[in-house]
Amino acid sequence: MPDQTATRREGNLDAPTRHPLAWREDAFWNPGALDAELERVFNICHGCRRCVSLCHAFPTLFDLIDESETMEIDGVAKSDYGKVVEQCYLCDLCYQTKCPYVPPHPWNVDFPHLMLRAKAVGFRKHGAGFGSKVLSSTTTVGRIASIPVVAETVNALNRSKPARKLLDKTLHVHPDARVPEYRHPRGRKRLRQWNGQGEAQAAGRTRGRIAIFATCYCDANLPSVLEDLAAVFAHNGIAVKPIGREVCCGMPKLELGDLDSIGKYKNENIPVLAKAARDGFDLTAAIPSCVLMFKQELPLLFPDDADVQLVRRAFFDPFEYLMERHKAGLLKTDFRNPLGKVAWHVACHQRVQNIGPKTRDVLSLIPETEITTIERCSGHDGTYGVRTDTYPLARKIAKPVETRIRQSESVTLASDCPMAGAHLAHGLDDQPAQTHPLTLLRRAYGI
Repeated sequence: MPDQTATRREGNLDAPTRHPLAWREDAFWNPGALDAELERVFNICHGCRRCVSLCHAFPTLFDLIDESETMEIDGVAKSDYGKVVEQCYLCDLCYQTKCPYVPPHPWNVDFPHLMLRAKAVGFRKHGAGFGSKVLSSTTTVGRIASIPVVAETVNALNRSKPARKLLDKTLHVHPDARVPEYRHPRGRKRLRQWNGQGEAQAAGRTRGRIAIFATCYCDANLPSVLEDLAAVFAHNGIAVKPIGREVCCGMPKLELGDLDSIGKYKNENIPVLAKAARDGFDLTAAIPSCVLMFKQELPLLFPDDADVQLVRRAFFDPFEYLMERHKAGLLKTDFRNPLGKVAWHVACHQRVQNIGPKTRDVLSLIPETEITTIERCSGHDGTYGVRTDTYPLARKIAKPVETRIRQSESVTLASDCPMAGAHLAHGLDDQPAQTHPLTLLRRAYGI
């Protein structure tokens, strides 16, 4: 392992950068090359251990090393490397908030994308189980499960203990995990009522015209948040329209390492989104993971695709967009209703966008509103928080966050990631209940 003290003396004051994922090169898929890179990075992590509290991947790695005969990485069987990989849910926090050895540091550590590479190699070799394939096919599942009558049936079954035991056996969803309810009509249909509303005045990086990517989750499970997003933007003079045709952003498939499916989704989504951007619209979505997919992951997977890069530049987090308008004096502050004490959990995939706490900044403008900011992972992270094998670990990761929420004595729990919020609310027995920040903002406006 390189001498850490000497490397620290050299200094690394440049801003972190991210290298594209070279998944089109043969070396990316070479198992021997992969094992060598895993050993190199794991050895660096072993000498540092700053990320031990972030998730279960790092304790798994350090336990493997500490329990080996040599107590070094050379004592760990390469066949056990997969135990670390399967605990990484690609939250990206280690890269963005903890690791001192990220590029341009000469050690070039990108732990999340190394885990993604390992997942991709494993997926290409072994595929994924039936349950993982179904859970990650969010567009298909959402379209079927949100059909009238079907939605009511699915929701009833998800509340039934015998049905949940069957779900455990077939899809490996833990019987105690909270799963979302399905709604109809779907969210994209509800967005149509807002089409064209707003005045479209440019400000800063924003053009005052926004096209909303509905997302699988909001479309099928939480359409009310799409209405709240559209209503808030229209209230602030921003012209709103829905994206006419879309499929999953690809984040659930990223978690599996199914890069080919991500490419197929990209080929459907990007032309539509790029056209909207060329037509003068900025882009947004109410789910941080979807925003991150278009802002970061797709551009790193397809660095030479001009349309992907165009979409990256046009995509905003909703509250990032609103704060950009506020800087120009265009955000309305005619709030009618205070929110009281709000515990705001910072979603990992929002935090790593490097935009700052924009949700907190906007909500703090509301009179008689007190925001407690909690920057720690909820443990949900896609399917990790519902799968039978990882649900107990997800609950353990959530405990410190839930403790902090209780200590805040807040009347409302808010997270820009509704899945993380639901996971935390479940552990708190809905005391306090979860409400999306966009819903809170609309409530404050009284619109």
